Amino acid sequence: MLDVHRLMVLRSVVETGSIQAAATHLGYTPSAISQHVAALQRETGTVLMERVGRGIQPTEAGRLLATHAGRIQSQIAEAETALADLRAGKAQRLVVRYFATAGAVLIPPIMAEFGRRFPGVHVELRLGKGLGNEGADAEIVVLPGTAAVPAGFRAVHLLDDPYAVVLPPGHRLAAQTEIELAQLSGEPWIDNEWPSTHCREIVLDACGAAGFSPHFAVEAHDYSTAVAFVAAGLGVTVLPRLALGAVPTDDLACRPVIRPVPRREIYVVVKEYAADHPALAAFVALLQEQTENR
Repeated sequence: MLDVHRLMVLRSVVETGSIQAAATHLGYTPSAISQHVAALQRETGTVLMERVGRGIQPTEAGRLLATHAGRIQSQIAEAETALADLRAGKAQRLVVRYFATAGAVLIPPIMAEFGRRFPGVHVELRLGKGLGNEGADAEIVVLPGTAAVPAGFRAVHLLDDPYAVVLPPGHRLAAQTEIELAQLSGEPWIDNEWPSTHCREIVLDACGAAGFSPHFAVEAHDYSTAVAFVAAGLGVTVLPRLALGAVPTDDLACRPVIRPVPRREIYVVVKEYAADHPALAAFVALLQEQTENR
């Protein structure tokens, strides 16, 4: 079993960039720091730091262990805080991370009911992206299936969210109840996602299946701004149906997109060890109730 204290020393060396800086940060002598790193290298049977010129830098194994050490340190701090709260008689806490449209549409309707069932639980709502945020008990995310869920977490499917197109006032396609994606091939498009997001890839993949690549005339990178550009007649934008409940679309035609139907999968991801905690389980159940008819 790895020595946790030595892992913390290694993390300090990696983050500060030198033995001397880590010694100053931790209040040790440089010799003591070197001894801890050397002992950890013997313990792991792996070179963790290597010399480069007059300095040192972590190997891939060193960076890996330092990353895990950071997570362990965060979990220890979390445990200490929870224990201190318990000793002080403070209320229980539930931390939920979410992405913007989920926060606007899914979470608000369930908070009153959750508060009624669990008046002693304080819910902290935080905007966040990605899995495994330390300190979060649950996170609502868009995933390309459950294969992306790391060990130690459980993913609960909430809904498949199909996309719709938002058209400018008086657009020629507004009379249709559904719009085939290929019909939008010649339109100027307004981007509404960051280039690296999975949601954007869903739309681009669907367009590719329909035989074209969209021409983005305007970059917006968020739904509200994109819809404002649509209202000004600068183009069309394709966004998830859930987002329609979070942005103003008055006087604009919103139509389902078909052939193919782009859709994103929305999950709530929880820590495996805490999944059956009554308050967390109830919060997840309320989310499922909120999404089952969408």
